[in-house]
Amino acid sequence: MFYLILKALLSGAIVAAVSEIARRYPGWGGLVASLPLVSLLAMTWLFIDSGDNAKVADLAGSTFWFIIPSMPLFLMVPWLLRSGWSFVATMALTIAVTIALYALMFWAAPRLGIKL
Repeated sequence: MFYLILKALLSGAIVAAVSEIARRYPGWGGLVASLPLVSLLAMTWLFIDSGDNAKVADLAGSTFWFIIPSMPLFLMVPWLLRSGWSFVATMALTIAVTIALYALMFWAAPRLGIKL
């Protein structure tokens, strides 16, 4: 139980740090947010929990393929907000588009020979 709490606290601290950095320095916040810290932590936790290199490799590979459908979100958010859309409407639309693109990736990946 302690291990689970430690993982949650460390992972949450990263999110809190990004938001605090971004509040003061948006560019630096973007840099820290773009770092694959969550992915690296997830791979580390998975290896510690399982000791299985193949599982870590599968996680890293799947993460790569799921970055692709998430990229439009980072283009849409600034464009929509700067176009006068409200924050809530922007988030709703970009989340819906991202979910649709993830679904498309789940559908297309096996047809393209990609193992997720």
